[in-house]
Amino acid sequence: MEGAIILEINKRIKQYRTDKSFTLQELADLSGVTKGMISQIENGRSIPSLPVLLNIVNALDINLSEFFKDINQREDLVLITRKSDYEPFQKEGSEGFFYERFFTKTMNGCTIDIVFLTIEPNNFRDQVITDAFEYKYIISGEVNYMIGNETYHLSEGDSLFFDGRLKHVPINKSKKPCKMLIVYFFENK
Repeated sequence: MEGAIILEINKRIKQYRTDKSFTLQELADLSGVTKGMISQIENGRSIPSLPVLLNIVNALDINLSEFFKDINQREDLVLITRKSDYEPFQKEGSEGFFYERFFTKTMNGCTIDIVFLTIEPNNFRDQVITDAFEYKYIISGEVNYMIGNETYHLSEGDSLFFDGRLKHVPINKSKKPCKMLIVYFFENK
């Protein structure tokens, strides 16, 4: 599946779940998967297998044709995303970390996902792994970026590129929010 289509499917799962006032755990129980798997799917960190996707759609009591309505692979030559169209999302266990997705595109076997991340002061979460290469550009503020056992201090205008399969986490120890642009490069397999 194309990366943009996968992200649209993930977004729809979350939207239908919240529209039906299901918790992550309730949907997990109804669809026969773990709460963590539902969270990873909704946040674009995991691609559901076809049986898992069908179980989730069935648990949401949505007709398949309705669920997949208007998902297409049309290629636009010019893409404009208005600020009002940015899609806020939350990753599990990341309180104080505010994400906004504004561009996702699949090209030449690679999906590019571009988001803004704002990290409130004095926020910390456990290190994570992402199945993508990551480029970070600090728009404002500063952050300590922990990758494995190394820590890198980044300030406004600095950038960082690394393999997201290494455990990593940004830590904002300052008194101001840190805003960064993130570009994820996912290899489609």
